[in-house]
Amino acid sequence: MLDAVHCMDNCDGMLLLPRECIDLVVTSPPYDDLRSYGGHSWDFYGVAWNLARVLKQGGVIVWVVADATKDGSETGTSMEQALHFRRLGLNLHDTMIYQVAGTGAKGSNLAYWQEWEYCFVLSKGKPKSVNRIADVLNARAGAVCTKGRIAADGKEKDSKVRIVPETSVRGNVWRYQCGNNGDDNGGHPAVYPYQLAADHVASWSNKGDVVLDPFIGSGTTAKAAKALGRHYIGFEINPEYVAICEQRTAQGSLCI
Repeated sequence: MLDAVHCMDNCDGMLLLPRECIDLVVTSPPYDDLRSYGGHSWDFYGVAWNLARVLKQGGVIVWVVADATKDGSETGTSMEQALHFRRLGLNLHDTMIYQVAGTGAKGSNLAYWQEWEYCFVLSKGKPKSVNRIADVLNARAGAVCTKGRIAADGKEKDSKVRIVPETSVRGNVWRYQCGNNGDDNGGHPAVYPYQLAADHVASWSNKGDVVLDPFIGSGTTAKAAKALGRHYIGFEINPEYVAICEQRTAQGSLCI
């Protein structure tokens, strides 16, 4: 089933996979009932159980999700989903934020504009692959720093000399332009940026690993996985979106 997008229900598809065969999941499920996606429904509890079953020890799930606002209240579905993954035995390794740039006014006129979504990073035990991206430019690059890190009791942990590097590791709020930054998504109604998927694939997996997206949509996760030398498996119930996926992943070859 490697390096293909399968037109079928994601729970049915994942039941065809053996236990603990997936290194990384990067996905963005439908948010509450904000969009119909061709009238197809999905089973969160079935998806969560299957993901926990197929994920390897040390594997990671990146669950990109947000909440609808109904009757003046946010649903809280996102956090409920994260807590359910914990009940299945996964760790909530990091609660990251995808800050969406360029959306314009979005949300209720009675609140501040909505400009971010959760990226829940869940893991089965300690993540086996952690490749943190260090691309934050340091204004004091090359300077000598002698102050040590501070322990929980307020005391310095150490006092060794450090040279400020050219770049530092990112924080856990990542900002991207809305959509796919000019990438052809075939008209899918809810794409996330290619670079968001690529950065998560790079962060939580290594070349040759298997990346799963059970809501593959227009194929952004598959395209990122292929470009970075990972194998991919996708499930998508809408045949129109499967055709988009196949077109977007057809160019180029898997680079291991």
